[in-house]
Amino acid sequence: MKDYLVKALAYDGNIRVQAIRTTNMVGEAQRRHNVWPTASAALGRTMTATTMLAAQLKGEDKMTVTIEGGGPIGAIIVDANAKGETRGYLSNPHVHFDLNKWGKLDVARAVGTEGYLSVIKDLGLKENFTGRVPLVSGEIGDDFTYYLAHSEQVPSAVGVGVLVNPDNSIKAAGGFLIQLLPGVSDEVITKVEKRLSEISTVSQMIDQGLSPEEMLIAIFGESDVKFLDEGDVKFQCRCSREAISNAIVMLGKEEIEKMITEDKGAEATCHFCNETYKFSEDELKELYQSLTD
Repeated sequence: MKDYLVKALAYDGNIRVQAIRTTNMVGEAQRRHNVWPTASAALGRTMTATTMLAAQLKGEDKMTVTIEGGGPIGAIIVDANAKGETRGYLSNPHVHFDLNKWGKLDVARAVGTEGYLSVIKDLGLKENFTGRVPLVSGEIGDDFTYYLAHSEQVPSAVGVGVLVNPDNSIKAAGGFLIQLLPGVSDEVITKVEKRLSEISTVSQMIDQGLSPEEMLIAIFGESDVKFLDEGDVKFQCRCSREAISNAIVMLGKEEIEKMITEDKGAEATCHFCNETYKFSEDELKELYQSLTD
């Protein structure tokens, strides 16, 4: 099944909602970085939430989310853009614990709770938008909810879930984003709160095989959701051999000369996708020569 995101309105246009399936996206990240289950849940939840936030951007706009909670997985860093392309990694992918007291992957223990969630939006302006809030739980969904309410002043509810197979591969991943629009009545707010207290968890819904549309119908009821748009999402890294070449050139002639004479070549690995690029002595000499022409 393909990964995709749907946008909709609920309760007569008073609520802006999204739902998403990210199983393949998170699975690609897990394979590329050999991520263990608890770490996969943390990375996958962050990728899912970031993809939904990025879906509200336009054109070439993009954003980067960093979560640093002081836990053993270190920093989680996720890039996403308005086109549904997302990439992400964490400092230490080899973290796994026994299930917590609720029988779920202990994401908060892996992430930590003494730190921050930071968002940088590149909107093509002179300066980027930056928002930063303290972590409230380390469970990711609650932390994004807190960020939206306090940094962007949008009352929201973020639900994200990742299920991991016994062989460490990703069984299913997805989530939803609910945001109250200006002027919403107390009656509608109460109705939303009641529904959120009654519904199954995101993990249960994706485990049942619910599509993004079915997820929103399960939350609000079929008659109270108006679907607006749908778009594909995927793991996509923006690294390339050309980009790495340009980075080497930026190091300058002296550094390139060292690579040629001392290292007899160069090797660079992209943090986001784990792709390795190798450059021979001859290729480095060409880059060196480009600086002297």
